Amino acid sequence: MIDQLIAWMESLPGALVYVVIGVMAGLENIVPPVPADVIALTGGFMAGRGVTDPILTFVVVWGCNVATALLTYWVGRRYGTRFFQGRLGRMILQPGQMSRLGALYEKHGGKVIFFSRYLPGFRAVVPIFAGTSGMSLPRTALPIALASGLWYGLIVYLGATAGRNWEQIRAQVEASGRWLALAAVILFAVVAVWWWKTRGKEEMTEQIDDLAD
Repeated sequence: MIDQLIAWMESLPGALVYVVIGVMAGLENIVPPVPADVIALTGGFMAGRGVTDPILTFVVVWGCNVATALLTYWVGRRYGTRFFQGRLGRMILQPGQMSRLGALYEKHGGKVIFFSRYLPGFRAVVPIFAGTSGMSLPRTALPIALASGLWYGLIVYLGATAGRNWEQIRAQVEASGRWLALAAVILFAVVAVWWWKTRGKEEMTEQIDDLAD
């Protein structure tokens, strides 16, 4: 996939390459299966070959990724509370669960956001609940910007300096992606267990009755 992506992007005008890299990096926070890590590595590799500028490539990847993460935060902040107070929202997370989640973000929100930026899938979800939980913009934006900057800065740098070691570096990045995806699956299973154990049976019955009415 990376080889095909490189061949296609090399056929594009230089300015359009930045647009493609930025859009793909930003979409990850809205469509989690989009491989932003692969895009960043490819952009870095093309910068190493002189097609793009490495610093500008990093700025585009980082800026677009942070921007859409903050967009999802804003959506959660603006509409999240109203949604989870509705029937469908209460079926997903009950009020008691929302209170526990809010307490988690209040106490450990910065750390949760920072480390979630390295886990596929969770990158897209965590900022939304940060907004729903009422975290302030600075407390949310700082760990997002810092973690994304460190992560994508490293990936773009590796791609740009790969040279003859391109195949090895690509394999290492792909392998790290698989391990991080596995960690995300395990964490998702833990969250699923927490979700099930914290469900209030009486409250869940009331919600089902509400939907049936």
